[in-house]
Amino acid sequence: MKNKMQVTFDAKSVNEGFARVAVAAFLTQLDPTLDEIADVKTAVSEAVTNAIIHGYEEREGTVHVSCVIEGVEALITVEDFGVGMADIRKAMEPFYTTKPELERSGMGFAFMEAFMDDIQVESKPGVGTKVTMAKKIGQKEEENQDGCGDSSY
Repeated sequence: MKNKMQVTFDAKSVNEGFARVAVAAFLTQLDPTLDEIADVKTAVSEAVTNAIIHGYEEREGTVHVSCVIEGVEALITVEDFGVGMADIRKAMEPFYTTKPELERSGMGFAFMEAFMDDIQVESKPGVGTKVTMAKKIGQKEEENQDGCGDSSY
């Protein structure tokens, strides 16, 4: 089964929570665990926050979030049309931030990588940034059904 959704909203910090909830609600059709939902919500939050704070640098703009479900995999894309990045590798280094005055930790991409199965980043200065994250839902329980791993009786 393939299903998709897309939302577009103003690049305002107050909309970050909306993006997290919208994606989480859409993923409920896969019957995710609470941990899987928390992982996705954290990754979406980081990607949307980066788009708002770094992509638009307090200027007006929009953020596009889409989610495609195919089988057990969710593909989530967060895209802005802001300033973009010249050096994606540098931006993805843990603790790197362009906004230290905002007390940013520089861990956004590290969190996205930790909580999702895969992350791809495309960016071009003056054009914007597109972050695509993949997560398989329901796989951890299946791994434990073969008698290996933790089990409670």
